[in-house]
Amino acid sequence: MKITFYGAAQTVTGSQHMVEVNGLRILLDCGLYQGKRADAMERNRHLPFDAKTVDVMVLSHAHTDHAGNIPNLVKSGFDGDIICTHATRDLCGVMLLDSGHIQERDVEFVNKKNAKRGKLPVEPIYTEADAAASLRYFTSQGYDRARTIAPGVQLNLIDAGHMLGSASLVLDIEDRDAARNVRLVFSGDIGRKGIPIIRDPQTPDAADILIMESTYGNRTHESYPDAEKELERIVNETYQRGGKIIIPAFAVGRTQQLVYSLHQLAVQGDIPHLPIYVDSPLAMNTTDVFRTHPECFDAETQQFVLGERGRRDPFGFDQLIYTRSVEDSKALNFLREPAIIISASGMAETGRILHHLKNNITDPRTTVLIVGWQAPQTLGRRLVDQVEKVHIFGEEYANHAHVEVLNGFSGHADSGELQAWVEHIERKPRRTFLVHGEPESATALAESLRTRFGLQVDIPAWKDSFEV
Repeated sequence: MKITFYGAAQTVTGSQHMVEVNGLRILLDCGLYQGKRADAMERNRHLPFDAKTVDVMVLSHAHTDHAGNIPNLVKSGFDGDIICTHATRDLCGVMLLDSGHIQERDVEFVNKKNAKRGKLPVEPIYTEADAAASLRYFTSQGYDRARTIAPGVQLNLIDAGHMLGSASLVLDIEDRDAARNVRLVFSGDIGRKGIPIIRDPQTPDAADILIMESTYGNRTHESYPDAEKELERIVNETYQRGGKIIIPAFAVGRTQQLVYSLHQLAVQGDIPHLPIYVDSPLAMNTTDVFRTHPECFDAETQQFVLGERGRRDPFGFDQLIYTRSVEDSKALNFLREPAIIISASGMAETGRILHHLKNNITDPRTTVLIVGWQAPQTLGRRLVDQVEKVHIFGEEYANHAHVEVLNGFSGHADSGELQAWVEHIERKPRRTFLVHGEPESATALAESLRTRFGLQVDIPAWKDSFEV
């Protein structure tokens, strides 16, 4: 059996891992790489393997860095099944179409500039039509409903607790060349206990080969209740300054968590009565998908939805306003009173959030609230680093805003939680590969796993292959 790491290797983006066994090629995830724009475009456009030779793909969850390049995979000749949970399939139905639309719009903008400079036009990595075509290859599978997906390969999906529909992949493989049975586990992105809306992560009872994320392998998060108290503080302080709170948030998962938490704070009277805008069509469509999958909700959310006052919508209340049209989005530029604006993208690289940052970042009353991991070279990371000036749409703006970071809303387990996840694997892996983490995080987690559990741990580089 051979594993090749084509993405999320010593970085937190572009998840793609190829498993080759019994003449089969099984692809785990097919995410978009995010980084410097020219590098990302080149790397995403040209897959590092022949898509026609891939037999089946298994998807851990619907975030862009795990699922975002699926339309290009199909466009490049893949024609097998793409297997995931029911909720992940439905989320991809809105996320991939949105991604194709954004790419078409971005290329249109670039080509206008290229035409003025006498440069040749460029094509998007894939279009909205390509995204729609790729959805025909999706087939969904429920949690804990193991089934054979290829000769000698059985798949079970267990809840990863990271976002709606997220799964850890458990592959029980009859390795015929080596005359042995092997359990390969891909953790996907591991969530945290106590995150609102979704259930806590499950741990497999055994693993022979483990591919594991390491995003926060060297850090500890504040607890979710502490993060919610910090959110309360930030809202109240910004309100008293008369400013706006601008939140770059991933439309799939993080936005719904924030809306749910703000809903609870509003119900309890812990924050003032101010308008809360979700300015992201994708977030709106994603929220509709969330509403259709209550089977993924945790007990607390179920209780909130079916509370004493009758059925409540966790993603809708009187202070919350969803803006879909461009006109409604532009109208937010003229707000003069305090407000909360949640918009995509989560790393502030594309989308409507750029307009809100452009119009508010020079105002010292503004708070920019960062609630997720920010990749190097992104505007979100520059804001976290408190740079004095930022470039938005090619123009320079002085950064006078208050920048706050809340890691407690992270959907990723921290160092202690990652180790606890491994601790609960009764039969420990004989070989472990750490992915989806920057080198410092992966190295720290590797040392912890070696010391605590005596594991053999590798941190593969991009395109590294291992015989296991």
